Amino acid sequence: MMRRPKPDEADPYYSTYIDRIASEDIVGVLTAQLEEAAGFLAGIPEERSLHQYAPGKWSMRQLLNHVNDSERIFLFRALWFARGFESSLPGFDEKVSASAADADDFSWGSHIHEFRAIRLATLAFFRNLPPEAWSRRGVASEKPFTVRALAYITGGHLVHHMAILKERYL
Repeated sequence: MMRRPKPDEADPYYSTYIDRIASEDIVGVLTAQLEEAAGFLAGIPEERSLHQYAPGKWSMRQLLNHVNDSERIFLFRALWFARGFESSLPGFDEKVSASAADADDFSWGSHIHEFRAIRLATLAFFRNLPPEAWSRRGVASEKPFTVRALAYITGGHLVHHMAILKERYL
């Protein structure tokens, strides 16, 4: 069984996400989240997905687009570090990404389909990761990460945003 990341495996900012995952089985958590989250999201009506809980806040479509983009980024970072590349990776500005995505122009259903596809790719990668790769390290956004921490960040980031959807949007 895998252990949870230690504090030095990611910048303290990311403990917000890592701490949302209590399990030592991150691949099991990511697997369970796929159907849990997709089922929950599918219950939100298409027209409701354009709702913003306050002026200037993202719509639900924009929020899910952000979750999808972030998971891609976390997975790419994990791939880069797991495969032994030593060069640092640039930062990710969620506001730039959200602005360029035009997420409200695409159906809610397409965002859910995209979430499923991305999570399946995430699972395929982590399920086939050699044991020694989980502890490999790298730098992204000028912050250190291990591959293990990135897996936990991926799961915790989804938990974080699903809570926001439930608490602020619905």
